[in-house]
Amino acid sequence: MTKQIQSIRGMNDILPTDINNWHEIERYIRQVTNSYGYQEIRTPIVESTSLFQRSIGEVTDIVEKEMYTFDDRNGDSLSLRPEGTASIVRSGNQHSLLYNQEQRFWYMGPMFRHERPQKGRSRQFTQFGVEVFGIADVEMEAELILMSARLWECMGIKEHVYLEINNIGSQPERSAFKKALIAYLEPLKSELDADSQRRLYTNPLRILDSKIPETQTRLQDAPKLIDYLQPDSIQSFEKLCALLHSANIEYTVNPNLVRGIDYYNHTVFEWKTDALGAQGTILGGGRYDTLVETMGGRATPAIGFAAGLERLVLLHQALKSIPESTLDLFVISLGEQAQAATLPLVESIRTALPHLSVIRHAGGGALKKQMKRADKSHAPIALIVGEQEINEQTVIIKNLRTTGEQETVAQADLIDFLRQNQLLTQQHMRS
Repeated sequence: MTKQIQSIRGMNDILPTDINNWHEIERYIRQVTNSYGYQEIRTPIVESTSLFQRSIGEVTDIVEKEMYTFDDRNGDSLSLRPEGTASIVRSGNQHSLLYNQEQRFWYMGPMFRHERPQKGRSRQFTQFGVEVFGIADVEMEAELILMSARLWECMGIKEHVYLEINNIGSQPERSAFKKALIAYLEPLKSELDADSQRRLYTNPLRILDSKIPETQTRLQDAPKLIDYLQPDSIQSFEKLCALLHSANIEYTVNPNLVRGIDYYNHTVFEWKTDALGAQGTILGGGRYDTLVETMGGRATPAIGFAAGLERLVLLHQALKSIPESTLDLFVISLGEQAQAATLPLVESIRTALPHLSVIRHAGGGALKKQMKRADKSHAPIALIVGEQEINEQTVIIKNLRTTGEQETVAQADLIDFLRQNQLLTQQHMRS
């Protein structure tokens, strides 16, 4: 027997049994971004490797260990995008969308990182993000946090997530702090975990975010970044805290919160949950005012956030019931004559009520067999047409969800009946 070809490890299929969960999250994302006036932007999956080396940082884990990089036939080094922000900035610079302009973008699509696959972490994953350019005011930072909080409210999970914020300062402020942190950790180097030892001289701020308990113990008496911030940075952070307080957004200041990408400055934030085990961060973001210039554009303030949909889907599944099907009608036809008659009948329903999802049973079969399939479809209503209904120009409507009752409706009145049916109305209120 020929060996079956399997999907690549960490690159997973999304099957029809799971897709409703994805559609639900995607619908909330579109609803929230639209309510804030953001415009969708789509960029290529493949970019020049130098784009990510320059933006993310050559000594980050993403660039050093996780990118899918290859040479094309021209010898150019290309990479599958590991995150969305760099591509958005590249596109904005290329098409002159950023300098001296205000832009609010959102995106959603596949990203790729060669990590160890585990629950909530895949090598191909779907990321949703927003990016704002041209607005330096702290109020925009608060708005993005409020926007993400509204998404949790729409999803019905706001009680199961919590917010952490920090200010990591400007580049000069971080440089001074890095020197002090390295000086403190050098005598303790042998007591740090392997990753922290490797990062000590290249990316010491990432040590602050280590998940190794022994390393966190060594950091208890380490210098604090807040002690190296200038008055302007402190005042900006205090203003953000005040804005969140006035908007009734609860938060915790986490002085060890840093982001795994070099381009962030000043405000950084993460939304976390305790419902997913180790993969507790569900959304992260912050300000990156120097990135546009680093990428060859003119200096432009910028801020954004991103979330992995896999974790949002897992969280939504764990905390909220999703309908197994969004199918509205299952059409049963008894006999060849009825099969032929239901074909134009179903098309007339789709024309008049395009928001409905309708399946017409194909291949005939006994009523009992077709009813089993109708029940399995999870549609709330079955339409039944047999020889008698053809002769009388009627349709039998059967309630599949609650009472099991049925009634006969004239074909001429069918569209109005479906339009006013409470089961269909409830179905679309949920979806």
